[in-house]
Amino acid sequence: MSQTQSPSTGRQYGRARVLAMWGQPRSTFYARQQRARQPVVPRRRGPKTKFTDAELLDKIRAILAASPFHGEGHRKIWARLRLQQVRTSKPRVLRLMRENQLLAPQRQLAPVVEKSHAGSIVTSEPNRMWGTDATATVTLTEGQVTVFAAIDHCTAECVGIHAVKRATRFEALEPLRQGVREHFGAFGPQAAAGLRIRHDHGSQYMSDHFQQELRFLGMESSPAFVREPEGNGCIERFFRTLKEQLLWVRHFQDLEELEVALREFRDRYNREWLIERLGFQSPRQARERFLALQQAA
Repeated sequence: MSQTQSPSTGRQYGRARVLAMWGQPRSTFYARQQRARQPVVPRRRGPKTKFTDAELLDKIRAILAASPFHGEGHRKIWARLRLQQVRTSKPRVLRLMRENQLLAPQRQLAPVVEKSHAGSIVTSEPNRMWGTDATATVTLTEGQVTVFAAIDHCTAECVGIHAVKRATRFEALEPLRQGVREHFGAFGPQAAAGLRIRHDHGSQYMSDHFQQELRFLGMESSPAFVREPEGNGCIERFFRTLKEQLLWVRHFQDLEELEVALREFRDRYNREWLIERLGFQSPRQARERFLALQQAA
């Protein structure tokens, strides 16, 4: 229409007059005209990374090769990249690991069914609740043996671990004794007063000797619901890590070799294993942070 001539003046109508008649802003017209001359190539929004996919994939492979653990997921790889000052996004790390078959295989999740245990077992401070349980493994000399362990429900720190051939009520107490000596300074009457112990209904834990030892140390027995392992989920999750990172990937000649490996794994786990709910801190880092906050208060 701007090319049409006015019948009264014989001159073409101006763009400003035409746009005013149409009720359109001139800025829109000129912006569209500029885009028509110089088409804009669509790009992903947000900050631009300085690493290509190939470079980032090399860094991911290097982290997987250097990690002391097996089967770490994309979230922990992302966290370790950040520790190396490599900034990227979790979805990008997931995409690269999925495209290059670097993700550990996972079981299909079963449908969620409402359980009696609907609360949280995680505590707000260390040394408020410890969970303990047992799992089985094998050695070439003794055959099947039992591993007892105890875990802090706040920091997910392994406070004690012990392997034995006969899983008696006396051996079940050993991880708790290790934890009491390390975190309460001494082993004696009421040494761990106020600490609750979460356990299942196994014969070792429900025995008179085990319960009397808890009362002697000032601990409170806190059994989980029957047939609901979620109530003792902290130690169950630790056992999954223990099996995937140690028990299922190594052979052990005897109990002595297994005990040495368990102590080494406990130290490595507490020092280096990253916990997502703790902001990708290790259990030891989380305990130090909580202790610092308590001292500041």
